[in-house]
Amino acid sequence: MASFGRFIRLAFGVCTLLLLAMAAPASAQQVNPTASSVKEQQLLQELNRIQGRVSIPDQRSGVLEQPQGREWREFRMVTLPWIGGVAIIGMIALIMIFYLTRGMVRLESGRSGRTIVRFNGFERFVHWMTATCFIILAISGLNVTFGRQLLLPLIGFEAFSEWSQWAKYAHNYLSFPFTLGVVLIFLMWIGGNIPNKVDIEWAKRGGGLIGHDHPPANRFNGGQKMIYWIVVIGGGLVAASGYALMFPFYGTGIESMQMAQIVHSIVAVLFVAAMIGHIYIGTIGMEGAFSAMGSGEVDVNWAREHHSLWLDEQMARTGPNDGQPQPATAAAE
Repeated sequence: MASFGRFIRLAFGVCTLLLLAMAAPASAQQVNPTASSVKEQQLLQELNRIQGRVSIPDQRSGVLEQPQGREWREFRMVTLPWIGGVAIIGMIALIMIFYLTRGMVRLESGRSGRTIVRFNGFERFVHWMTATCFIILAISGLNVTFGRQLLLPLIGFEAFSEWSQWAKYAHNYLSFPFTLGVVLIFLMWIGGNIPNKVDIEWAKRGGGLIGHDHPPANRFNGGQKMIYWIVVIGGGLVAASGYALMFPFYGTGIESMQMAQIVHSIVAVLFVAAMIGHIYIGTIGMEGAFSAMGSGEVDVNWAREHHSLWLDEQMARTGPNDGQPQPATAAAE
């Protein structure tokens, strides 16, 4: 009888071991995020993130680590500075080479002493409002990417912290008039910025920048139309992605926030590079160009050389403004 009892206990033990062995693989596939023995790599493999339990309403705060976060950090700390540096420094280098080889694009026929209205007061107001906001947004935004490496060693921690705080305030609040300006620019000038065959011919002939040829152009030439669409599309993208970052998690998750930051930063640095070229052409790059957005009027000879088709239309409608005659050689002095 005792032997039979030992046999029963032995058989029960063997069955128990077999059941445990069969259940072990299944239980190994189920990961308990709150178990203290769970390893980080195991959680990442099973759940694609490290996530615990939190008692606050926002359950997303329980995500402690995710692989996409590492990739995003690598982009922000390494890839983005390279993209921004190459784009901005590359544009400045191209401008310097162009200026040293070509110089300022001069008025070959000199100033006529007569002017014609190119932009009215409202158009200039919208332009300068958008441009001013853009410059502040660009400086404050570049501070996020390059400030720690370039500015912090020069001014110290306390000054850099104070500057960065005010730069952040400016970046957030000036985004609203900037966005309004982009919308108004789109509505004001969309009619004159649809590409056509004239722009193709303008580009083939160097756009008046290469050599001394001045191809005909409408109110906006091919280069200005390109700047227009960069402002409209680029401005729209940085505005949309920027507001997603300003108001986080409204219909977006962590991955969407990371993607919004990537889009915002890449478009922004390319936008800055393009606007550096635009600022150059509108100031020291071309004689007589700044007055178009300064006083709103341009010399008739400037309009004839750079926008001859537009000048013909305007002369047929209104005629030029009378001004004091000016010798043709005065502009070259």
